[in-house]
Amino acid sequence: MSEPEKLIPPHGGYRKLKSFQVAQLAYDVTVRFCDRYIEKRSRTHDQMVQAARSGVQNIAEGSQASGTSKKTELKLTNVARASLEELRLDYEDYLRQRGLALWPPDHPALLRFKARRCATLGRVREWVQEERRGQARTDTDEQGRGTAAKPSVAASVEVRERPSAPVPGSAELAANAALSLLNLACHLLDRQIATLEKNFVEEGGFTERLYRVRSAQRNRGAGTK
Repeated sequence: MSEPEKLIPPHGGYRKLKSFQVAQLAYDVTVRFCDRYIEKRSRTHDQMVQAARSGVQNIAEGSQASGTSKKTELKLTNVARASLEELRLDYEDYLRQRGLALWPPDHPALLRFKARRCATLGRVREWVQEERRGQARTDTDEQGRGTAAKPSVAASVEVRERPSAPVPGSAELAANAALSLLNLACHLLDRQIATLEKNFVEEGGFTERLYRVRSAQRNRGAGTK
């Protein structure tokens, strides 16, 4: 015999949500990024940090409210998604306005970042440092190979026509890492919202659950008479 439906089901397990975990890491990365690369007295600094915080807090608040209001959960999860979209645009603006590269999903450094599956700010910082050191070693090796033999005129022309890519700075690395996290968080939230919508349509919210629980209770009472 199945257990009777509970009026207030288990809820508030937001810390186990992948969307919350990724959004929280994006928040940590954003706080450090803004402290290092954005003027602290500017509105952009505060807006980026607040947008990152809003994404995290609204996921948590929506999850906690879901026990008595699926409508509130859906609304707050949508707010979280909108806040992270705002933050994503801020990072894109930062790169564009400074002439820095917005990397495509298959950028080699970005693929290395995704493969690392960073779960903490410290791991993201390690990746930035390793990318900087790795690029520096690559440049040194290329310079060493260049002095081993004098290049031909044709080779010199080819080098001038196809110069090596500039070394990405820490700000460019960090911004693209943050965007990668935000892309993932937004994707997860889109899926989460779709599931919440489906469940709400099929099962209703607290009012419908209250009716079902009370009806079941009355039926059990009638059966014992």
